[in-house]
Amino acid sequence: MLKQRVDGQETPYWPAGPFKIRLPFIHYKIEWPDYFQGLLMCAVDLAAIPLMTELLGMPFEVALAVVILNGLFYLLHHLLGDPVIPGWITPAIPLLMAYCASFPEGPERIHALISFQLLLGIFAIGIGASGLAHRVVSAIPQAIKSGVIIGAGIAAVMTVFKVDGRFDTYPITISVAVGIAFYVIFSRHFARLKASNSLFNMIGKLGIFPIVVLAIVIAPTVGETSWPEIEWGFSSPDFATLWAEYTVFGLGMPPLEMFISCIPTVLAAYIVLFGDVLQSRAILQEADNERPDEVVEYSPDRAHMIFGARNSVMSIIGPDVAMCGPLWAAMHVVIVERFSQGKKAMYSIFGGAGSFRWGTNTGLLFMPIVTLVQPILGVALALTLLIQGYVSVRIGVMEARSQRDLGIAGIVAAVLATRGATWAFTVGVVLCLLVYGRDFFRGEKDATFTKDQ
Repeated sequence: MLKQRVDGQETPYWPAGPFKIRLPFIHYKIEWPDYFQGLLMCAVDLAAIPLMTELLGMPFEVALAVVILNGLFYLLHHLLGDPVIPGWITPAIPLLMAYCASFPEGPERIHALISFQLLLGIFAIGIGASGLAHRVVSAIPQAIKSGVIIGAGIAAVMTVFKVDGRFDTYPITISVAVGIAFYVIFSRHFARLKASNSLFNMIGKLGIFPIVVLAIVIAPTVGETSWPEIEWGFSSPDFATLWAEYTVFGLGMPPLEMFISCIPTVLAAYIVLFGDVLQSRAILQEADNERPDEVVEYSPDRAHMIFGARNSVMSIIGPDVAMCGPLWAAMHVVIVERFSQGKKAMYSIFGGAGSFRWGTNTGLLFMPIVTLVQPILGVALALTLLIQGYVSVRIGVMEARSQRDLGIAGIVAAVLATRGATWAFTVGVVLCLLVYGRDFFRGEKDATFTKDQ
């Protein structure tokens, strides 16, 4: 029987230390609009497949097995009390790919990915359990943080537009899809249309899904892909090959030097994902005034332990280039916006978040959905990277607090995008020492930005 919530309190749960266990049909009901949206939006999860086939040489069915495993671990967030839609660590994907590509393709490159993801997971669990997340990030000079986030955005854009990259493969489809996506997501004109028209409002709530559907039609129409060959039945992920050829079960543990060499890249990825943790809390806080009937508690430490555990386990059973991040910002905003409309729209935020992720997991099992989007997965990935590039550059610039910070950040960003995290941190530390001296950690505020005035 569904446990009823008392207005002004949290949705009922079973306490388990720092976690709050909530199960469907017992602690929350299925929100069918969010479930069916998730059923279709699994297309974005599938866009991780080209990353693994390109970088690791994985067959499609093996990469699909990784996506399905990652999808199952997405459920841990709402089941353990974290009221968000989790996703990839999207801005860090180009950084990780560049790091792994510096190793020869084969077991050595897979070991590089395993060591990175395992170390990132253990690091996140450690600082989440100890409550040190804010202190770790505040210990890094603001100019370096700004440069890392901007560099991640630049690297994402470079991945799409490099010679013989995805843009050269799908120039027309990416141009049209990205143009429409930026108009729908970022333009002031479309924001006014959403406010005055229910149809445009509904399109805006669907995130990038309508653009993915459009790409399915445009790409074969202009001859950049073949038309989808729809297959019926259930998908067939190849777990046996995954565990035999791409995990520690078949390859053994990476050598110690692999873990040491990936430390700068782990730190760069963590700086990027910590911004997602802050964004998760900010989005939920915006809904508090609209929904006083449900107290929603967001704990950054709990979130760290959950996505840290996801990365640690996935590094062993299914190393994932997209990584296990704390937030899928676009869909989290959509779910929270519907939650803000009242109890009739969504009784509990956990029902919305959970139903969406149950839906994406269901969609990954259906061959009609998988085969429909398979030809344009490269386009979907390019779309995700370019949107993330836009957001990362914007956020990264605003991390700076002075014109000197911006100058250092620009150089750090360029070095990060072209030479990797180790060089970027080295250059950033040297520049901060030269420019700020004994004010290395404090930097300066010169009121360039309104936020600092």
